[in-house]
Order: sequence, then C-alpha cells, then structure tokens
Amino acid sequence: MLTEQLLAPVPGGTGRYTRELAAALAAAPPDGWTVTGVTARHRDLAPAAIPGVAGPRGLPLPRRALTLAWERGLPLWPGGDVLHAPTPLAPASAKRGRALVVTVHDTVPFTHPETLTPRGAAWHRAVIRRATRRADAIIVPTAAVAAELAEHAPGPAPVHVVGHGVAEALRVPAAEVDMPPAYVLAVGTREPRKGLDVLVEAVAGLDVPLVLAGPPGWGAVDLTALAERHGLPPDRLRVLGRITDAELATVLARATVLAAPSRAEGFGLPVLEAMAAGVPVVHSDAPALVEVAGGAGISVAAADPSGWTSALRSVIESPDQRAAMAAAGRARAAHFTWRAAAEAVWAVHVHLYARRHSTGGKFTRW
Repeated sequence: MLTEQLLAPVPGGTGRYTRELAAALAAAPPDGWTVTGVTARHRDLAPAAIPGVAGPRGLPLPRRALTLAWERGLPLWPGGDVLHAPTPLAPASAKRGRALVVTVHDTVPFTHPETLTPRGAAWHRAVIRRATRRADAIIVPTAAVAAELAEHAPGPAPVHVVGHGVAEALRVPAAEVDMPPAYVLAVGTREPRKGLDVLVEAVAGLDVPLVLAGPPGWGAVDLTALAERHGLPPDRLRVLGRITDAELATVLARATVLAAPSRAEGFGLPVLEAMAAGVPVVHSDAPALVEVAGGAGISVAAADPSGWTSALRSVIESPDQRAAMAAAGRARAAHFTWRAAAEAVWAVHVHLYARRHSTGGKFTRW
C-alpha cells in the first residue's frame, strides 16, 4: 500500500484515510496476506509508520521524480501481488501478473476545477483518467463520486463504493482544550472549496463563536479579512490550526453544532466523525455530504448564507432538536467503520488475485 500521503506537507483527509485503512487492512488480513507500506524516498519515513503495517519501505526516487516516472509510464513497481494506491498517485499500470487498485476520493478536478490550482486540477484529471482506463479496479467513497466519475472519467476499470470509518481516537475526548461553552465548529483544511466564506458570513448573524480546526491549505483563505468584511467580531472567531486527534476529539465533543459548508466533497469525513460523537450536523447540498449524512443532518444550499444562519440558529436554540439530531447522527455513523471498509477492500484485492490464478496469470475485468 502506498503511504506517501502521510509524508505530504498537509496530509489532510486523504492522509487520515491512508493511515486508518492501512491499519484496518493489516489488523484483519485474509490467510497468507500481509500489508507493507511503501513511500517515495525521504530522509525520515517515521511519519509513514503505521502500527501493524510492515515498513515503511522507501523507493529509490524522491516524490517529484517518482511522480514524473509514473506519469511517463516507467515500470517502477512498488512490490506486492496487488498494490493499493489510496490516492491517484500510482503507477501508470500494474506490473505483469500483478494488480493495481486506486482510490479516487472525489471528482472536484472535473466539477469544481476553480477551487484547485490550475496545475493541480490538470494533474488530477490526467491521473484519474489514467486510473479508470488502466487500473484493475477503482475504489470510491460514495455513490455520488461513482456517478460523477462515470460522467467525467469513464473507463473499463470496475468501480467499487467503499465508505470511510471513524478513528477510535476520535470517539472519546482525551485532551484538555479550553473551549467556549457553545460554538459552531468547522473541521478541515482552509481552502476555497470548503465554503468558509459563506460560513463566516452566516455565523456573523449569530451570537456564538465560530471555531475552525485544521491546517491552512492552498488559496490563501484569509479568515480575519472575511470576518472583518462580514461583521464577525474578532472575539467570535477562533482558528485552532492543526491539532492532534486527542484534541480534536475534545473539540468535537464540546461543539454545539458542526458546519460542513463545502462546495464539493467526495465523502466529508468530519460529518461522519461529528455524528459519531453525537454532535448535530448542518451540511451543504454537495451530493456526497447528503449521501453520507443520510438525512441525519440539515442540508443547506452551499451558497446561501442566510439559509446557513437560519439552520444553525434552529439547532443552537433548540435543545430538543440537538438531542434528536445527535441520536439520529449516532445511528447513521454506526453504519460506517474502518473494519467494514477494510473487509470490502480486501474482497476486491482477493478477487483480483483469484482471477489472476484462474486465468493463467492474466487479469480479466469483472
């Protein structure tokens, strides 16, 4: 399994996916199977170490050179009977007699390219199209992404919908964090597609603070300037930046409501994590967020600040509604576990391996 994302400057949600899925795969492998983490060459591979997962093993090339090599189709195979690439960074195709499975987390490079850098959007479109044409299977986190992928990057690779789970470290508050008695919480990297401009404007019409947890991403989202523009007082905006899982568990558990205003998502892990913690969720109408919430949250049009103000106020001012949403959220979150995700991914890999042996070493689509 490629664990390179754990060494990225901002691992983000795909970093959590990589770590949690790899650990879950290693915790319950089929007989005779093992999981090894593989990265590009780095001086320090320690951040890519995962309990129960062998390695990490560094490849001969640094990240940029490895990316270029795979872009040009060089046959640099990381090893293994099957390779799971938890992001579209992957070889151009499988080595003969091996199989390649690639996770595509979202179709934002096609549907909302303006929320990415031009170079990043172009690169992701290219490697996603290559994966759907040449990988042996594709994993996506929601049916919404599967449908969008079929529209924007169709290919012969079979697509399997496998949801995420909730990290055990986030289920129980485990750190002391000084937080206000009530607040609206948003979790994620600070970048244009996250809809933080709309959220800041919406919370300016309320009487509670807005707390943002997560590192800065690209796009120079200036929260202080947004708050000033929309009349959100400085004492009602708190930016936590990158925090530990133990701290996030506490920040989540104490939140009055989680807001997920993204213009586009492939899954929306903070929505699931908040529901598992019993925190009411107000989310945008992005198809993947609607799918993950499953009716347990309140959906608001992504670009409707007044609608966000109204929805958030209804949750904040009604203890009964918060209790009902907390119960519904916990029930919904119970359907998603990393163990279930690992079992579904193992089924894909084992099937590919079996097909290889039943067809004389050649893979066939199914």
